Amino acid sequence: MARDIVYFDLETQRTANDAGGWDKKREMGMSIGVTYSTGLGEYRIYREKEVHELVEQLVKADLVVGFNVISFDYEVLGAYTVLDLAHTARTLDLMVDIEKTLGHRLKLDVLATATLGVGKTGDGLDAIRWWREGRILEIAEYCCFDVKCTKLVHEYGMAHKELKYTDKFRNRRSVAVNWS
Repeated sequence: MARDIVYFDLETQRTANDAGGWDKKREMGMSIGVTYSTGLGEYRIYREKEVHELVEQLVKADLVVGFNVISFDYEVLGAYTVLDLAHTARTLDLMVDIEKTLGHRLKLDVLATATLGVGKTGDGLDAIRWWREGRILEIAEYCCFDVKCTKLVHEYGMAHKELKYTDKFRNRRSVAVNWS
């Protein structure tokens, strides 16, 4: 049986400022969570009322792959579950792994643009504005695209053992990854 890799991202209802600071991620509230499961071959979109189904999918996955999921997405989900997802779900946080190699963080958009030639379609602040305006479909589309970017970056890294990025001096660089 093939491994079930679940690619995951979520968007929030509130900014860190709204919640009272970055140490209050659990107060930010999930607006939409999106997964892509290789086992199911499909995307799933979760609203806040379905968060327990999302958590269940993450815990059951053979591997959860995300970008900044350990210190952000899992912290937001901590408001909805007693589980410590960082220790319960088998997780590959692409940002954390790359940071260990480079000694500094890169954004998903920087990696996707340099590696794949396609970047993100917006940012988290857009998603919060859309939440306030009741534009749930836009949030879901944006979050699905982020999940797809994460999936494509991960797959490229597995196949080529490296990712590309542009540094702060606009020099094209590469970073070795070992995600097999």
